[in-house]
Amino acid sequence: MNRRWVGGLCLASAAAIWGGMYVVSKHVLAYVPPMTLVVMRFVIAAVVLGLVLWLSKSQQKVPRLQGKQVMLYGLIGYTLSIGAQFIGTKLSSAHMGAVITSASPAFIVLFAAWLLKERIRLGKLLSLLGATAGVLVLIGTDAGMEAGSSVLTGNLFLVLAAVTWALYSVMGKRLTTTYPALTISFWATVAGVVFTLPIAGWEVAVEGFTWPTDPLLWLGIIYLGVVSTAVAFFLWTKGFELMDAGTAGLYFFVQPIFGSLLGWLLLDEHLTFSFLLGSLLIFASVAFSMWSESRPAPFTDAEYEKKTC
Repeated sequence: MNRRWVGGLCLASAAAIWGGMYVVSKHVLAYVPPMTLVVMRFVIAAVVLGLVLWLSKSQQKVPRLQGKQVMLYGLIGYTLSIGAQFIGTKLSSAHMGAVITSASPAFIVLFAAWLLKERIRLGKLLSLLGATAGVLVLIGTDAGMEAGSSVLTGNLFLVLAAVTWALYSVMGKRLTTTYPALTISFWATVAGVVFTLPIAGWEVAVEGFTWPTDPLLWLGIIYLGVVSTAVAFFLWTKGFELMDAGTAGLYFFVQPIFGSLLGWLLLDEHLTFSFLLGSLLIFASVAFSMWSESRPAPFTDAEYEKKTC
């Protein structure tokens, strides 16, 4: 199978998993402080990824210099982005969490141009605009701003989560040129635990925390650790390894689509015409981006002169 299609499948699967994550995290956050939940989530994910890494006998170590980059990668993507996402979701709403963080692909295109020197071609720009329009149609009239300073603060944290997630994604693209996605995912998760643990300790000291006893609550925590972190983060990193970062970022738009589908399947919510139209715009934009990226790149000036000599 073409590596671009494998990458797309990985990215779409990760975004689909995250589409249903906000409902779960909003429920769990009612009982577990946000940064404490982040640590619990990362510890579970590190155990799962470490076990898979050991069983697969993949490359397990990185040199010290590259190790610093992986630690920074984990700090930005795990501690900052996921921490901001959980705090924002707790203060705002699950719906706004899914919507605001869908701005990440726009920032991914900008970071990819800056750090990876990827050209912002017209096809990529049109795809980004089309997918963004799809998200706006998908939201419809349900995304009205709720009143209250805590909601505004939560939305600002969600914007921070979108920006740092974009930077994390592009950094992962660069790291996977040297190391396997599984190795990067494991060590980034370990870094997330190291950097988040002191913040969670302070949070518990200030707010207090009682270990949950509800089995359903623990099921949600395990889901967040195993599926939403270990599996989804690996798939996302692997997808960026296999395709252009700007195009890969568009798959993040699958998240609100799948979230709406889950609402229809599990919560008896209705699928409106806006949902169908928005979904069509998003999928068409992603398909157009993949098609435009697969076309042969035009000659540079130097190549053209050489060819015509």
